[in-house]
Amino acid sequence: MLFITGISFQRKIFNFSQLITCAECGQYGRFNVFMTYYTLTIFFIPTIKWKKRYYVQTSCCGTIYELDPEIGKAVARGEDVHILPGNLRKTRQRAYYQPPLKRCSRCGYMTREDFRFCPKCGEEM
Repeated sequence: MLFITGISFQRKIFNFSQLITCAECGQYGRFNVFMTYYTLTIFFIPTIKWKKRYYVQTSCCGTIYELDPEIGKAVARGEDVHILPGNLRKTRQRAYYQPPLKRCSRCGYMTREDFRFCPKCGEEM
């Protein structure tokens, strides 16, 4: 008999977002929830999932928090959930790098983009 098996690391993104003011960067953004897990496949069919962990990633700076498993399961079931700061635990995963804010000396427009000229008034930055 020939068995084709494999173990893979998976990530499932849930259809959930919650508007927040980020505690890390102070920007306005949203929480995006996802789950990571390992899967045993037999004949290319996923059969067993284990080590399920739920995470929240901020859209503003990309900071990743581990989510309380009970809240994560409620999100996975599609329930209406409000994530509180007490439900989160910061992980060692690093946030995305964001360049510093640049401010136009003429009009005061602020951007993170590396523009040579202000996109609002045209003044050299």
